[in-house]
Amino acid sequence: MVMGPTCGLVLADLGAEVIKVEPLEGDNTRRLVGAGAGFYPIFNRNKKSLAVDVKSPRGIELVLKLIATADVLTENFRPGALDRLGLGHAQLAGKFPRLIYCTLKGFLEGPYDHRPALDEVVQMMGGLAYMTGLPERPLRVGSSVNDIMGGMFGAIGILAALRERERTGKGKLVRSALFENTAFLVGQHMAQKAITGEEPPPMSVKKPAWGIYDIFETADDRLFVGVVTDTQWEVFCREFGETALGADARLKTNTQRVNERAWLMPRLEAIFRRWKRGELEKKLEAIGLPYAPITRPWDLFDDPHLNASGGLVEIRDPRGTSFRCPGLPLELDGRRLPKRNDPPAPGEGARELIASLGYAPEAIEALCAQRAVALRQ
Repeated sequence: MVMGPTCGLVLADLGAEVIKVEPLEGDNTRRLVGAGAGFYPIFNRNKKSLAVDVKSPRGIELVLKLIATADVLTENFRPGALDRLGLGHAQLAGKFPRLIYCTLKGFLEGPYDHRPALDEVVQMMGGLAYMTGLPERPLRVGSSVNDIMGGMFGAIGILAALRERERTGKGKLVRSALFENTAFLVGQHMAQKAITGEEPPPMSVKKPAWGIYDIFETADDRLFVGVVTDTQWEVFCREFGETALGADARLKTNTQRVNERAWLMPRLEAIFRRWKRGELEKKLEAIGLPYAPITRPWDLFDDPHLNASGGLVEIRDPRGTSFRCPGLPLELDGRRLPKRNDPPAPGEGARELIASLGYAPEAIEALCAQRAVALRQ
């Protein structure tokens, strides 16, 4: 639903021709509601659609002809699903030795590799939900972080395999997985336990690494403020007129400020409550200290930076809704990556695609009549 489409999105935004092979009625993410309503339009721009019945002989024949023209095949099915259709890596590698085959799964090879997985499943079993929630109440991260990250790592592996193929002429099997993404994300906490011998508490109740790294109440709102170096502490004390704090020997280093938080935090809270949020933001920006308002995702539609920098891309969902969504967080030669086309409807552009594979117009109509493909003008 997200992992495979993210992998394709990264490659498509970078300029690849990406063809989404999906069932005749379109893939299920097109019909999701609630928390899944944005999955299809967000992750499927810059792609073409081939709506095909891969269980029909004519449909599988078409797909194999398509694969013969491809540099890369990506798949995000349950373990063994494509093998049953004759489209597994071992079955295709002999026919197409230059093909790079990227399989996006719940787990890399090992005792768990037969299991299905979802983002929430691996967040729970990989410790990420524990580190996000309260000590007795694990909580998933507020985004499909492992699905998106898994797609990104798949794309990275594909790009490396393409470069290697330039040298060897041979394809490669690339595998990316959700569970290992989670382990990679919580590696810093694993290392902390190994180095200190102490079990890190969830981030919600953690002992911070920095003395001032918190959300503070202002006179009219809230603001996150970070003072993470000794130089920044000097700047803060000087610019806010807190000479007594700046001269306090107990607060000279970050480690000391961490240890003195019990009395330091109430003092800082009193300082920030004297300021309105907008005035405090201007002050912190002027003196170069990190800060952030507490926003909601939909507030980003009006974010001046994203709007000025081309960070939001206009998308039209095939269901008829138009909206702006974030582009890839990349610049190449100072330019953001463009949208070439909106997420396709099922079979949109498939007639031209099938014709490019050598099918005559009457053969294409026959495929449609036999319900091997679905076409949309």
